[in-house]
Amino acid sequence: MKTYHNFLFLLLLIVFSPAAFGQANNAAKALVDQGVALNDSGKYDKAIAKYNEAIKTYPDYPTAYYELGYTLFSTGKEKDAIPYLEKVLKLDPKSAGAYDMLGSIYDDSKQFDKAIDYYKKGIEVNPNYQRLYYNLSISYLRQKKYAESESYAIQAIKLQPKHASSQRAYAMATFNENKRGVSLLAWCSFLLLEPQTKRSTEAYNYVHYIINYGIKSTGEKNVNITVSTNDMDSGNFMMPISVLAATTDKKGLSRTDSLSLQLKSLFEVSGGFTGKKEDAFYKNYFSEYFKKLAETDNMQAFARLISIGAYQDENLQWFKDNNAKLSALDAWVTATKREF
Repeated sequence: MKTYHNFLFLLLLIVFSPAAFGQANNAAKALVDQGVALNDSGKYDKAIAKYNEAIKTYPDYPTAYYELGYTLFSTGKEKDAIPYLEKVLKLDPKSAGAYDMLGSIYDDSKQFDKAIDYYKKGIEVNPNYQRLYYNLSISYLRQKKYAESESYAIQAIKLQPKHASSQRAYAMATFNENKRGVSLLAWCSFLLLEPQTKRSTEAYNYVHYIINYGIKSTGEKNVNITVSTNDMDSGNFMMPISVLAATTDKKGLSRTDSLSLQLKSLFEVSGGFTGKKEDAFYKNYFSEYFKKLAETDNMQAFARLISIGAYQDENLQWFKDNNAKLSALDAWVTATKREF
Protein backbone atom coordinates (compact mmCIF):
# COMPACT_ATOMS: atom_id res chain seq x y z
CA MET A 1 0.00 0.00 0.00
CA LYS A 2 2.82 2.36 0.88
CA THR A 3 4.51 1.65 -2.44
CA TYR A 4 1.22 2.38 -4.20
CA HIS A 5 0.88 5.73 -2.42
CA ASN A 6 4.46 6.69 -3.34
CA PHE A 7 3.78 5.79 -6.96
CA LEU A 8 0.54 7.79 -6.94
CA PHE A 9 2.37 10.79 -5.42
CA LEU A 10 5.05 10.67 -8.14
CA LEU A 11 2.39 10.37 -10.80
CA LEU A 12 0.63 13.44 -9.44
CA LEU A 13 3.94 15.35 -9.50
CA ILE A 14 4.48 14.40 -13.13
CA VAL A 15 0.96 15.46 -14.08
CA PHE A 16 0.71 18.70 -12.12
CA SER A 17 4.28 19.97 -11.72
CA PRO A 18 4.51 21.67 -15.15
CA ALA A 19 1.43 23.75 -14.34
CA ALA A 20 2.71 24.57 -10.88
CA PHE A 21 6.11 25.56 -12.20
CA GLY A 22 4.45 27.55 -14.97
CA GLN A 23 2.40 29.47 -12.43
CA ALA A 24 5.50 30.11 -10.33
CA ASN A 25 7.39 31.27 -13.41
CA ASN A 26 4.60 33.65 -14.40
CA ALA A 27 4.39 35.03 -10.87
CA ALA A 28 8.16 35.55 -10.77
CA LYS A 29 8.10 37.27 -14.16
CA ALA A 30 5.36 39.63 -12.97
CA LEU A 31 7.42 40.49 -9.87
CA VAL A 32 10.52 41.14 -11.96
CA ASP A 33 8.54 43.38 -14.31
CA GLN A 34 7.38 45.37 -11.29
CA GLY A 35 10.98 45.54 -10.07
CA VAL A 36 12.20 46.88 -13.40
CA ALA A 37 9.53 49.61 -13.35
CA LEU A 38 10.56 50.56 -9.82
CA ASN A 39 14.22 50.59 -10.81
CA ASP A 40 13.48 52.83 -13.79
CA SER A 41 11.68 55.29 -11.54
CA GLY A 42 14.62 55.39 -9.12
CA LYS A 43 13.01 53.33 -6.34
CA TYR A 44 15.94 50.95 -6.04
CA ASP A 45 15.27 49.43 -2.61
CA LYS A 46 11.71 48.57 -3.57
CA ALA A 47 12.97 47.11 -6.86
CA ILE A 48 15.44 44.89 -5.00
CA ALA A 49 12.64 43.71 -2.71
CA LYS A 50 10.58 42.66 -5.74
CA TYR A 51 13.51 40.77 -7.26
CA ASN A 52 14.13 38.91 -4.00
CA GLU A 53 10.44 38.03 -3.83
CA ALA A 54 10.66 36.70 -7.39
CA ILE A 55 13.66 34.56 -6.47
CA LYS A 56 11.76 33.06 -3.53
CA THR A 57 8.84 32.34 -5.85
CA TYR A 58 11.00 30.75 -8.55
CA PRO A 59 14.63 30.17 -7.47
CA ASP A 60 15.77 29.11 -10.95
CA TYR A 61 14.64 32.25 -12.78
CA PRO A 62 17.87 33.81 -14.19
CA THR A 63 16.25 37.13 -15.14
CA ALA A 64 15.49 37.86 -11.47
CA TYR A 65 19.14 37.42 -10.52
CA TYR A 66 20.28 39.47 -13.52
CA GLU A 67 18.00 42.40 -12.77
CA LEU A 68 18.95 42.31 -9.10
CA GLY A 69 22.62 42.33 -10.10
CA TYR A 70 22.01 45.19 -12.51
CA THR A 71 20.29 47.35 -9.89
CA LEU A 72 23.09 46.74 -7.40
CA PHE A 73 25.71 47.44 -10.07
CA SER A 74 24.09 50.65 -11.27
CA THR A 75 23.68 51.99 -7.72
CA GLY A 76 27.34 51.63 -6.81
CA LYS A 77 27.09 48.25 -5.04
CA GLU A 78 29.21 46.38 -7.59
CA LYS A 79 30.67 43.81 -5.17
CA ASP A 80 27.21 42.92 -3.91
CA ALA A 81 26.13 42.26 -7.50
CA ILE A 82 28.83 39.65 -8.20
CA PRO A 83 27.19 36.55 -6.61
CA TYR A 84 23.88 37.26 -8.34
CA LEU A 85 25.54 37.61 -11.74
CA GLU A 86 27.52 34.42 -11.15
CA LYS A 87 24.22 32.71 -10.35
CA VAL A 88 22.88 33.96 -13.68
CA LEU A 89 25.75 32.23 -15.49
CA LYS A 90 25.05 28.96 -13.68
CA LEU A 91 21.42 29.09 -14.75
CA ASP A 92 22.06 30.61 -18.20
CA PRO A 93 25.69 30.08 -19.34
CA LYS A 94 25.02 32.05 -22.53
CA SER A 95 24.03 35.29 -20.80
CA ALA A 96 26.35 37.76 -22.54
CA GLY A 97 24.94 40.59 -20.41
CA ALA A 98 26.08 38.89 -17.21
CA TYR A 99 29.58 38.35 -18.60
CA ASP A 100 29.66 42.00 -19.66
CA MET A 101 28.55 43.30 -16.27
CA LEU A 102 31.00 41.11 -14.38
CA GLY A 103 33.76 42.29 -16.70
CA SER A 104 32.82 45.90 -16.02
CA ILE A 105 32.84 45.34 -12.25
CA TYR A 106 36.34 43.87 -12.30
CA ASP A 107 37.54 46.45 -14.81
CA ASP A 108 36.38 49.31 -12.58
CA SER A 109 38.31 47.80 -9.67
CA LYS A 110 41.40 47.49 -11.91
CA GLN A 111 41.35 43.69 -11.85
CA PHE A 112 42.00 43.75 -15.56
CA ASP A 113 42.86 40.07 -16.06
CA LYS A 114 39.53 38.99 -14.55
CA ALA A 115 37.67 41.63 -16.53
CA ILE A 116 39.21 40.58 -19.83
CA ASP A 117 38.54 36.91 -19.04
CA TYR A 118 34.83 37.61 -18.54
CA TYR A 119 34.60 39.80 -21.65
CA LYS A 120 36.26 37.15 -23.82
CA LYS A 121 34.13 34.34 -22.40
CA GLY A 122 31.08 36.44 -23.20
CA ILE A 123 32.26 36.83 -26.80
CA GLU A 124 32.69 33.06 -27.04
CA VAL A 125 29.04 32.46 -26.14
CA ASN A 126 27.67 35.47 -28.03
CA PRO A 127 30.00 36.84 -30.74
CA ASN A 128 27.44 39.50 -31.75
CA TYR A 129 27.12 41.21 -28.36
CA GLN A 130 28.59 44.61 -29.22
CA ARG A 131 29.20 45.95 -25.72
CA LEU A 132 31.65 43.16 -24.94
CA TYR A 133 33.95 44.35 -27.74
CA TYR A 134 33.51 47.99 -26.74
CA ASN A 135 34.26 47.33 -23.09
CA LEU A 136 37.28 45.22 -24.04
CA SER A 137 38.55 48.18 -26.07
CA ILE A 138 38.09 50.48 -23.08
CA SER A 139 39.78 48.03 -20.73
CA TYR A 140 42.84 47.78 -22.98
CA LEU A 141 42.84 51.56 -23.38
CA ARG A 142 43.00 51.95 -19.60
CA GLN A 143 45.95 49.57 -19.55
CA LYS A 144 47.69 51.51 -22.32
CA LYS A 145 47.55 48.50 -24.61
CA TYR A 146 46.57 50.62 -27.57
CA ALA A 147 46.89 48.12 -30.43
CA GLU A 148 44.53 45.71 -28.63
CA SER A 149 42.16 48.58 -27.85
CA GLU A 150 42.09 49.59 -31.51
CA SER A 151 41.38 46.02 -32.61
CA TYR A 152 38.35 45.57 -30.36
CA ALA A 153 37.06 49.07 -31.13
CA ILE A 154 37.00 48.09 -34.80
CA GLN A 155 34.87 45.02 -34.00
CA ALA A 156 32.53 47.17 -31.90
CA ILE A 157 32.11 49.67 -34.74
CA LYS A 158 31.40 46.90 -37.23
CA LEU A 159 28.63 45.54 -35.02
CA GLN A 160 27.14 48.97 -34.23
CA PRO A 161 28.42 51.72 -36.54
CA LYS A 162 26.36 54.47 -34.90
CA HIS A 163 27.70 53.79 -31.40
CA ALA A 164 29.56 57.04 -30.80
CA SER A 165 31.53 55.71 -27.83
CA SER A 166 33.11 52.99 -29.96
CA GLN A 167 34.22 55.61 -32.47
CA ARG A 168 35.68 57.59 -29.57
CA ALA A 169 37.56 54.53 -28.27
CA TYR A 170 39.06 53.96 -31.73
CA ALA A 171 40.06 57.64 -31.93
CA MET A 172 41.74 57.51 -28.52
CA ALA A 173 43.57 54.27 -29.26
CA THR A 174 44.94 55.41 -32.62
CA PHE A 175 45.94 58.79 -31.21
CA ASN A 176 48.01 57.07 -28.54
CA GLU A 177 49.58 54.87 -31.20
CA ASN A 178 50.80 58.07 -32.88
CA LYS A 179 48.45 57.52 -35.81
CA ARG A 180 47.40 61.15 -35.78
CA GLY A 181 45.83 61.23 -39.22
CA VAL A 182 43.79 58.10 -38.53
CA SER A 183 42.72 59.53 -35.18
CA LEU A 184 41.70 62.82 -36.81
CA LEU A 185 39.20 61.08 -39.08
CA ALA A 186 37.91 58.99 -36.19
CA TRP A 187 37.29 62.13 -34.12
CA CYS A 188 35.49 63.70 -37.09
CA SER A 189 33.36 60.56 -37.39
CA PHE A 190 32.54 60.70 -33.68
CA LEU A 191 31.53 64.36 -34.00
CA LEU A 192 29.11 63.54 -36.82
CA LEU A 193 27.30 61.27 -34.35
CA GLU A 194 27.70 63.43 -31.25
CA PRO A 195 28.32 67.08 -32.16
CA GLN A 196 27.00 68.84 -29.07
CA THR A 197 27.93 67.25 -25.73
CA LYS A 198 30.71 67.64 -23.18
CA ARG A 199 32.60 64.90 -24.98
CA SER A 200 32.23 66.83 -28.24
CA THR A 201 34.30 69.69 -26.87
CA GLU A 202 37.05 67.23 -25.96
CA ALA A 203 36.84 65.66 -29.42
CA TYR A 204 37.12 69.01 -31.18
CA ASN A 205 40.16 69.86 -29.05
CA TYR A 206 41.82 66.72 -30.40
CA VAL A 207 40.91 67.74 -33.95
CA HIS A 208 42.38 71.20 -33.41
CA TYR A 209 45.53 69.77 -31.79
CA ILE A 210 46.13 67.25 -34.58
CA ILE A 211 45.60 69.79 -37.37
CA ASN A 212 48.09 72.21 -35.83
CA TYR A 213 50.62 69.61 -34.67
CA GLY A 214 54.17 70.53 -35.67
CA ILE A 215 53.19 73.95 -37.07
CA LYS A 216 54.48 77.09 -35.38
CA SER A 217 54.16 80.66 -36.58
CA THR A 218 57.41 82.63 -36.13
CA GLY A 219 56.25 85.86 -37.69
CA GLU A 220 53.61 87.42 -39.89
CA LYS A 221 54.73 85.43 -42.95
CA ASN A 222 57.01 82.80 -41.43
CA VAL A 223 55.99 79.33 -40.27
CA ASN A 224 58.13 76.48 -39.01
CA ILE A 225 57.22 72.83 -39.48
CA THR A 226 58.65 70.35 -36.99
CA VAL A 227 58.67 66.69 -37.97
CA SER A 228 59.92 63.95 -35.65
CA THR A 229 61.95 60.94 -36.76
CA ASN A 230 58.97 58.68 -36.06
CA ASP A 231 56.83 60.74 -38.44
CA MET A 232 59.16 60.22 -41.39
CA ASP A 233 57.95 56.66 -41.99
CA SER A 234 54.30 57.32 -41.21
CA GLY A 235 51.38 59.17 -42.72
CA ASN A 236 51.92 61.98 -40.23
CA PHE A 237 54.68 63.44 -42.40
CA MET A 238 52.37 64.94 -45.05
CA MET A 239 49.82 66.44 -42.65
CA PRO A 240 51.38 69.83 -41.74
CA ILE A 241 52.27 70.42 -45.39
CA SER A 242 48.67 69.79 -46.43
CA VAL A 243 47.35 72.04 -43.68
CA LEU A 244 49.59 74.96 -44.68
CA ALA A 245 48.90 74.51 -48.40
CA ALA A 246 45.16 74.74 -47.74
CA THR A 247 45.25 78.33 -46.50
CA THR A 248 48.46 79.83 -47.90
CA ASP A 249 47.86 83.22 -49.60
CA LYS A 250 44.19 83.18 -48.59
CA LYS A 251 43.27 86.32 -46.67
CA GLY A 252 40.29 87.24 -44.56
CA LEU A 253 39.43 83.68 -43.58
CA SER A 254 37.37 83.08 -40.46
CA ARG A 255 38.51 80.29 -38.14
CA THR A 256 35.79 77.97 -39.45
CA ASP A 257 36.64 78.86 -43.06
CA SER A 258 40.23 77.85 -42.29
CA LEU A 259 39.05 74.67 -40.59
CA SER A 260 36.92 73.77 -43.60
CA LEU A 261 39.81 74.23 -46.05
CA GLN A 262 42.31 72.42 -43.82
CA LEU A 263 40.05 69.42 -43.33
CA LYS A 264 39.26 69.28 -47.04
CA SER A 265 42.96 69.19 -47.84
CA LEU A 266 43.63 66.52 -45.21
CA PHE A 267 40.69 64.35 -46.29
CA GLU A 268 41.95 64.39 -49.87
CA VAL A 269 45.30 62.87 -48.85
CA SER A 270 43.95 60.71 -46.00
CA GLY A 271 44.62 57.48 -47.88
CA GLY A 272 48.28 57.89 -46.95
CA PHE A 273 47.76 58.44 -43.23
CA THR A 274 48.59 54.83 -42.38
CA GLY A 275 52.03 55.16 -43.95
CA LYS A 276 53.41 52.02 -45.56
CA LYS A 277 51.02 49.71 -43.71
CA GLU A 278 47.73 48.92 -45.42
CA ASP A 279 44.67 49.10 -43.15
CA ALA A 280 41.55 47.97 -44.99
CA PHE A 281 39.12 49.00 -42.24
CA TYR A 282 40.54 52.51 -41.97
CA LYS A 283 40.73 52.92 -45.75
CA ASN A 284 37.17 51.74 -46.44
CA TYR A 285 35.33 53.09 -43.41
CA PHE A 286 37.14 56.37 -42.77
CA SER A 287 39.41 57.49 -45.59
CA GLU A 288 37.16 56.75 -48.57
CA TYR A 289 34.15 58.22 -46.77
CA PHE A 290 35.81 61.52 -45.88
CA LYS A 291 37.45 61.81 -49.30
CA LYS A 292 33.94 61.67 -50.76
CA LEU A 293 32.83 64.36 -48.31
CA ALA A 294 35.73 66.58 -49.40
CA GLU A 295 34.43 66.40 -52.99
CA THR A 296 31.06 67.91 -52.00
CA ASP A 297 29.95 71.43 -51.15
CA ASN A 298 29.24 70.33 -47.58
CA MET A 299 32.63 71.02 -46.00
CA GLN A 300 31.68 74.41 -44.62
CA ALA A 301 28.59 72.99 -42.89
CA PHE A 302 30.66 70.04 -41.67
CA ALA A 303 33.30 72.35 -40.15
CA ARG A 304 30.57 74.31 -38.41
CA LEU A 305 28.92 71.14 -37.10
CA ILE A 306 32.02 69.57 -35.55
CA SER A 307 33.11 72.85 -33.94
CA ILE A 308 29.78 73.67 -32.25
CA GLY A 309 31.24 72.76 -28.87
CA ALA A 310 34.04 75.29 -29.31
CA TYR A 311 32.10 78.13 -30.97
CA GLN A 312 28.52 77.40 -30.04
CA ASP A 313 26.77 80.76 -30.38
CA GLU A 314 28.53 81.62 -33.64
CA ASN A 315 27.86 78.27 -35.27
CA LEU A 316 24.26 77.96 -34.12
CA GLN A 317 23.56 81.37 -35.61
CA TRP A 318 25.26 80.29 -38.84
CA PHE A 319 23.05 77.22 -39.06
CA LYS A 320 20.00 79.35 -38.39
CA ASP A 321 20.98 81.58 -41.30
CA ASN A 322 22.04 78.65 -43.52
CA ASN A 323 19.55 75.93 -42.70
CA ALA A 324 19.60 74.62 -46.28
CA LYS A 325 23.33 73.87 -45.99
CA LEU A 326 22.79 71.87 -42.81
CA SER A 327 19.96 69.97 -44.54
CA ALA A 328 22.25 69.24 -47.50
CA LEU A 329 24.94 67.85 -45.19
CA ASP A 330 22.38 65.71 -43.38
CA ALA A 331 21.05 64.39 -46.69
CA TRP A 332 24.57 63.50 -47.83
CA VAL A 333 25.37 61.68 -44.57
CA THR A 334 22.10 59.76 -44.79
CA ALA A 335 22.59 58.77 -48.43
CA THR A 336 26.30 57.93 -48.39
CA LYS A 337 27.07 54.34 -47.53
CA ARG A 338 30.13 53.51 -45.47
CA GLU A 339 31.98 50.27 -46.14
CA PHE A 340 34.04 48.10 -43.81
